[in-house]
Amino acid sequence: MGEEKQRPEWVPQQAGGAFTTYVLEGVEGGHDGMPGQEAGRGFPRFTPPPRRKLDIDDYVQGVLSGNRTVLARAITLIESNSPAHMETAQEVLKRLLPHTGNSVRVGITGVPGAGKSTFIEALGSMLCDRGHKVAVLAVDPSSTVTRGSILGDKTRMEILSRKENAFIRPSPSGGTLGGVTRKSRETMLVCEAAGFDVLLVETVGVGQSEVTVRTMVDFFLLVVLTGAGDELQGIKKGVMELADAILVNKADGDNKIRALTARADYNRILHYLQPATEGWRTMAYTCSSITGEGIAGIWAAIGEFRRKTTASGVFAARRRAQVLDWVYTMVQEHLLVSFYNHPGVVELKPRLEQAIAEDRLSATLAVQELLKAFAER
Repeated sequence: MGEEKQRPEWVPQQAGGAFTTYVLEGVEGGHDGMPGQEAGRGFPRFTPPPRRKLDIDDYVQGVLSGNRTVLARAITLIESNSPAHMETAQEVLKRLLPHTGNSVRVGITGVPGAGKSTFIEALGSMLCDRGHKVAVLAVDPSSTVTRGSILGDKTRMEILSRKENAFIRPSPSGGTLGGVTRKSRETMLVCEAAGFDVLLVETVGVGQSEVTVRTMVDFFLLVVLTGAGDELQGIKKGVMELADAILVNKADGDNKIRALTARADYNRILHYLQPATEGWRTMAYTCSSITGEGIAGIWAAIGEFRRKTTASGVFAARRRAQVLDWVYTMVQEHLLVSFYNHPGVVELKPRLEQAIAEDRLSATLAVQELLKAFAER
């Protein structure tokens, strides 16, 4: 094509300065920026400046001042499993603890397709407009094969993500029960220290494993669909008795009458279930995340829940119990990691697995052998 600029054929012959498109010479050997390739003429390779390493003071001051970049980096630090990172993260948390606890924590779960993310965006947008600071911890399911996650919740909450008072943090579930990451509790504390007064925790799916959510939030909201019928039977015992409210979503258009009927059905069921929280009556509500109808009503219910439970002492008692549950859960995790990393267990495990596979050893005896190896430190 030569060194000179070439006019494309589709440019009109009599075109003036309005048409400034030219075809430049191509890059020989490959695309710019590809491994092993030099940058094209006139396009020097861009090398981003190294990111400054933060110390503990930087993390603490950045979070307390509401710096979004530092807040995101602090959460990444907490989510890291590196021993060096964990030590720094715990020191940061220790200094942030006096500034935590001033929020309402709402766990939101429901069947796939119930519209959890759309509801969270509608609720979060309304709260931001009212002057609240809203942090959304959206947990995405991790692949059991690649251990990866799409982390698309921030993309789906396009309107909320543009709000100045909103912070959305998608995190991979890592395969944990209910999709709640092992570090979710610590992430909530950091968000509280950054000044967020409403924390919305969206979990993966629904089922018996969602009891994990109950141990880390103040208010537990179950989002359901209309017309699900018998599909809900499998989750009623495991989740409905844990819910502080049931929300029938998508109550708009032709679906509104069915939603109102479903709400009445759920209220009849809830009449026979023991309330999830002492002194609080669980009820069903309807809303439309598209029109916004009913969104203010469910927030009013959450506010009434907080007032009643705070006055009765149940709110504070639940949080104290959750901290203790957190402690013993981490003890279990630590023991589990220590067990499987123990040299004696690592050495014995392959032989026992082979013996079990060949029906030469029972599972009970294998457990006894592993525990014996672990005890011999």
